[in-house]
Amino acid sequence: MRKNDALPRYFDELRAALSLLSRLPLPQGPNRGAAAAWAYPLAGAIIGAIAGLIGLVALWWGLPTALAALAALAAQVIITGAMHEDGLADTADGLWGGWTRARRLEIMKDSQIGAFGVIALILSLTARWAALWLLFQMGGGWAWAAIITAAAVSRAVMPAVMCALPPARAAGLSHATGRPSTGTCAVAAGLAALIALVLVGWSVFGVVIWAALTTVAVALIAKKKIGGQTGDILGGAQQMAEIAVLLSIIV
Repeated sequence: MRKNDALPRYFDELRAALSLLSRLPLPQGPNRGAAAAWAYPLAGAIIGAIAGLIGLVALWWGLPTALAALAALAAQVIITGAMHEDGLADTADGLWGGWTRARRLEIMKDSQIGAFGVIALILSLTARWAALWLLFQMGGGWAWAAIITAAAVSRAVMPAVMCALPPARAAGLSHATGRPSTGTCAVAAGLAALIALVLVGWSVFGVVIWAALTTVAVALIAKKKIGGQTGDILGGAQQMAEIAVLLSIIV
């Protein structure tokens, strides 16, 4: 493929990744499906940069670090339409609320939220807010770098889970998106690691290790309980990885 042909395709795939993972007002482009998974970390970095900037603006306005962290967290939820949080809640409800594979998948598809989902959301949002609060206390610039890093790396784990596990059901967002190639997953992982290295320096080692361990744990549980992955599992993996990355940067 000629360079002149490749560049527009890369921009189309980045736009496809942003359209899938955010609610940013973007022009409609071609559906690249799993081929765009390499761009998930870049889409995450853009989402994190916007959210982190909102947190910095809150600091510049003189708000306390706790409220700046809350502003950054709220911005991420709004920008993504809470899709990952919804995935985490459905994952918690399904994997621990059902006794059989079929029942777990049925619960995960249900739009209603149960006790496990509520608890998972409370713990997740609290952990992210507390981590961001501590990071803003360490400095606005450091917090901004950490937010971008966590947003990028946590979205790189999604293609990894898609590569490692087959779709658990023959319909749904994950099945429609398809499975990315090993090369696509490797590019996503490499981009995420590079972003982390540039932004947080040698903390990249802890970031990568803890993100990987968290993702492996989520993937193993999903494989055991439903035999594969769904869009909800991917959202849950993203949320858990984001928490792991933020905490690894703090410690």
